Amino acid sequence: MSPKSALGKAFIWGTLRSQLLLLAFGESGSIALFSDLTSLMRITVETTVSAPLSEVWCAYTTPEDIKQWNAASDDWHTTAATVDLREGGAFSSRMEAKDGSMGFDFAGTYTKIVPQALIEYSFGDRTAQVEFTDAADGVKVRVTFDAETTFPVEQQQQGWQAILENFARHVEKKR
Repeated sequence: MSPKSALGKAFIWGTLRSQLLLLAFGESGSIALFSDLTSLMRITVETTVSAPLSEVWCAYTTPEDIKQWNAASDDWHTTAATVDLREGGAFSSRMEAKDGSMGFDFAGTYTKIVPQALIEYSFGDRTAQVEFTDAADGVKVRVTFDAETTFPVEQQQQGWQAILENFARHVEKKR
């Protein structure tokens, strides 16, 4: 049983030596104890983009645009991107340090698409949701994703927020 599958089942929170624990009871009577609850956490970042919804949606879902905004800092960039924007379709972005010292592929599968409103996807054993809503000063873009266990939650939040701010600047600069 994974911590994620324990959600929605009976569970008890407790502490042991100041460490938060989760005791999960599986449907088949199995019991599991989890001490790493990061995988149960969801992180949300958001920004408002001063542009029409159609332009915001297009920039978020077009590979050439993605390569322009998809980086958390100036010393990284996205060298390739693919998008098959349909439920069951795949996406991939190759993110690399500009000095060539490291890189990784961010890839997954779209699980739900509501044009100009919602994108849901899975990547590895994690999921994310991107919401696009009209706001008085443009379009609010909100990304909610499952935290990972490799990097601290704060670092993940800061990185995804930086990417989203780059996205907003890219769209607004195109206008």
